[in-house]
Amino acid sequence: MDPLTAPYFPIIYVRGYAMTANEIADTVATPYMGFNLGSTKVRQAWDGTVRRHVFESPLVRLMKDYGYRDTYTDGSEIDGELPARSVVIYRYYETADTDLGDGKVLSIVEAATGLRDLIRKLRDQVCGADAARKKAFRVYLIAHSMGGLVCRSFLQNDKISTGADRAMVDKVFTYATPHNGIEMAGFNVPAVLGLWDMNNFNRKTMAGYLGLKGTPERVDTLDGKFDPQQFFCFVGTNHRDYEAALGVSRKLAGEMSDGLVKIENATVSGAPRAFAYRSHSGVYGVVNSEEGYQNLVRFLFGLPFALLIFAVVAALTPDAAPRLSWRFVVAVVAGAAGQVAATAALLYERGRTVLRSVDDVVAGAPTPAGPEELMTLVDEILRGVFTGDFAVALERAASFCRVEAAGAADLADDYDDTEPNRASTFTTRALRLDTYAGDLTACAGLWRRDALT
Repeated sequence: MDPLTAPYFPIIYVRGYAMTANEIADTVATPYMGFNLGSTKVRQAWDGTVRRHVFESPLVRLMKDYGYRDTYTDGSEIDGELPARSVVIYRYYETADTDLGDGKVLSIVEAATGLRDLIRKLRDQVCGADAARKKAFRVYLIAHSMGGLVCRSFLQNDKISTGADRAMVDKVFTYATPHNGIEMAGFNVPAVLGLWDMNNFNRKTMAGYLGLKGTPERVDTLDGKFDPQQFFCFVGTNHRDYEAALGVSRKLAGEMSDGLVKIENATVSGAPRAFAYRSHSGVYGVVNSEEGYQNLVRFLFGLPFALLIFAVVAALTPDAAPRLSWRFVVAVVAGAAGQVAATAALLYERGRTVLRSVDDVVAGAPTPAGPEELMTLVDEILRGVFTGDFAVALERAASFCRVEAAGAADLADDYDDTEPNRASTFTTRALRLDTYAGDLTACAGLWRRDALT
């Protein structure tokens, strides 16, 4: 058996709501139920401009970046031993399909019970009869939309799970889950609306399957059953691009939503969260987004100590990530990067011009910053990791990446009409650098609170 080592635990993906019989048939007919869907479009600017950015899908990226694999072989799910780095698709809609099931849609409680059984089975497949491995077993739950409510029902309802069941779940990540129900035209979906099981999003109904007592005004609490710090909510803020129900949904949900779920209803009380200009689903959806994926892997796998060096080097060369090595880092810091450093200097000067923030001052580069000056700055930041205040080094690196990101985005605009492929390269670079900047800033805060592990 392969090592069961944190943070690379098995993953279970729980898909969201399928409304009609046709939608159920479509999702059952796909092996990965949406987790394999990517996108090549991203809205980059305030005016709605669309840029080309290839995001392969969360599933493919987990395979490429972290060595995960699916659990299918020879036309079916693997029933025997599984490696720890497995992605399991919870196919709870299969029973509702008239071809592969009996046509009966599972209730939230039934789906949550099935999730419990799947977790127990996965533990046995990964750990076998090894008692020590079983004790150490942990799983990640990733869910979209209603799938997050299935996860919460499993975690919170005492009639479904025990403390031992919940302890097997290390972290939960939800995309666009209506944790406090769904509102249309300002009103919560009524409990009597049983058509297509839409009453699953009524707060009174939700309180029942979540195991909450009484009739609480809000149902976005984990009720002490699971640590909210281990529960992440990724929230979409783009209602305009949600095309479901011929656009009727986005009109009823209105602004300050992802087209279906209100922003104020998309988080769990006390849980970390992130917001992105993404819609509930579709081409510009939350699941098939680079932003969602970056938040996902940061939350699940944490931030390694080497991220600071990784980010700084990645700022100097967009191709550094796949082949990053200490020898390469030393070469870059020593100034052997040649033209790479020159490009970074160009981006930095462009970035400091358009950004108009304190980041240039925090990073500490001289004016102007040529290749030599930039390499000196990188050297100072890297030495600060080991000889100075680590939080300050993280903040300087974050500002450095932020300035470079602004420069890359600005340069992408220049090439947009004449060299679209080159523009796409710089847009991708800007997105990655901006992500690194956010990571490093968060790490600085955690370090000051003695919480960075």
